Amino acid sequence: MKLFDYVDDLEGWELTINRYAKQKVEFGAQGVAEKVAEIEALLKQKVAELDALPNDPALEQAEPDDLPSILALRPAGRRRMLTSLPDDFRDRLEGAWLARCAGCTLGSIVEGWKVDRMERWAAYIGDPFPLVDYWSQAEQPHEPRLKVSTRHDYTPAKMDGVPSDDDLNYTALGLLILEEYGPDFTVEDVGAAWVQYLPFAFTAEGVALENLRNGVPALQAGALNNPCLNFIGADIRSDPWGYAAPGWPEKAAEFAWRDATISHRRNGIYSAMYFSAAIAAAFAVDDPMEALQIGLEEIPAESITAREIRWALDKAPSISGYKDAAALCEERYPGLWKSHSLQNNALTVWGLAVGGDDYTKVIGETVAMGQDNDCTAATAGSIFGAVYGASAIPEHWTRNFNNTMHSYLNGKRTFAIDDTVDRFAAQAERVMAES
Repeated sequence: MKLFDYVDDLEGWELTINRYAKQKVEFGAQGVAEKVAEIEALLKQKVAELDALPNDPALEQAEPDDLPSILALRPAGRRRMLTSLPDDFRDRLEGAWLARCAGCTLGSIVEGWKVDRMERWAAYIGDPFPLVDYWSQAEQPHEPRLKVSTRHDYTPAKMDGVPSDDDLNYTALGLLILEEYGPDFTVEDVGAAWVQYLPFAFTAEGVALENLRNGVPALQAGALNNPCLNFIGADIRSDPWGYAAPGWPEKAAEFAWRDATISHRRNGIYSAMYFSAAIAAAFAVDDPMEALQIGLEEIPAESITAREIRWALDKAPSISGYKDAAALCEERYPGLWKSHSLQNNALTVWGLAVGGDDYTKVIGETVAMGQDNDCTAATAGSIFGAVYGASAIPEHWTRNFNNTMHSYLNGKRTFAIDDTVDRFAAQAERVMAES
């Protein structure tokens, strides 16, 4: 049963208008530019009217944006599970970071691909599917990806360090925010860091960054002219908050709220809080599925995010592999953009459920499920690594990392992997000490 009955997409209108405009110029018509400007003004007016339509008041009450109201709507929970760092924390933290890097890298060059396209590409180049190692070849290998790397850099033959990806860059940015502003960082501090370090961003983050650069206050930057409020962008930024608050889901979710509010609202925020709490919990449990259950304790119980994650957890035992997951996702979420949070939350849950304690299967199956699959595999990797530690990650996933992650952040072109782990460990010590 599908979750939403969306209005049919208005496909092709921009292309149609542009084609007519160009054709009229070719036929020598006068007044084309004026007519196009009139159409553009009318479209802006109608989009504003669409955005102004009143929301469902009961759902709005169940899905607040401010932190005190969010906290009041949580179920009972294990707010804090650790009061000091366990002896194996460094190994678990290294595992979380390495597993995140590998999962993200596996999915990066097929980000957003549909299942059948990945199957065809794997068959064409002779790779098993789901994958058990990185893609042996990349489509259009010479093409740049995220300014720093080329698509070829995500394959074993060319990989020298973790190639650049926005998911990983946001993890590094979270570390910089903690180091420069401390655990009491504010939404305004997040905004300042974005303006300083981010040269570009996408979807909700792109809107927020442009608003910040135009002087919109940080607390309003995410809400102004933003049709991507429920997208996945905030939850791909979850990991630093879980790393810095291990075994303390409540604190990790609070950190995530401060970060997510810069660009998202409602379910976009809750997805970030959920995965931050789950990653934090993963450092204190021995089963990823338990961590996923604990994450639910830090978000409003009757939000769409919470309801859909409970549904995904209920369905997890019936998912045997990527085909089941992709089919159920298509049935439940027709019309959702590939970067929406809801279906990607479910796929992350199912990837961990299907893979169990086999890291290769976790990220191979998660990427094979499609949608925003570099994001889902990265998040699944964080949770897996935080539970099982670095030793649970087969060596072939990390052999070409060479202790380096490439970055497009302004002034921060590389991060040493061991140094990044040490710095996150120092932040975790700091958070524990300040408690």
